[in-house]
Amino acid sequence: MRKRTFARECALKILYRIEMSMESADSSLSDFWSKTAGSITKEPHDFAEALVKGTCGNLAAIDGIISKYTDNWNISRMAVVDKNIIRMSTYEMLYRDDIPPNVSINEAIELAKKYGDVDSGKFVNGILDKIKKVELKDKCKK
Repeated sequence: MRKRTFARECALKILYRIEMSMESADSSLSDFWSKTAGSITKEPHDFAEALVKGTCGNLAAIDGIISKYTDNWNISRMAVVDKNIIRMSTYEMLYRDDIPPNVSINEAIELAKKYGDVDSGKFVNGILDKIKKVELKDKCKK
């Protein structure tokens, strides 16, 4: 498994934990890293931490954008896994210039297929594609 793919899986697990336990990002990160000490190298560790902190730090803006593209579907009703995959990918597309939007979307779809339900991949793809087409017009032309 590629380092960034592995890092995204770690970040998803941490984001899931944050939402389910209502712990702070720092507390969840600290606990996750203590339980995986020695098994994660620096590069995926740093990338996963950046994804978690970036997603949590921009959560209100990210959720506002996601809500614009979830036709008649309140974000609070989404499955926690799907919601956090979409949040993380939206963070990558909007705030990380080092990651092409298509890579973020493809990685999100794969995470949704692995950790979500049968239709999660399609659901995640549909929302992220809308976000990419509207919110990232200029970025996608580059």
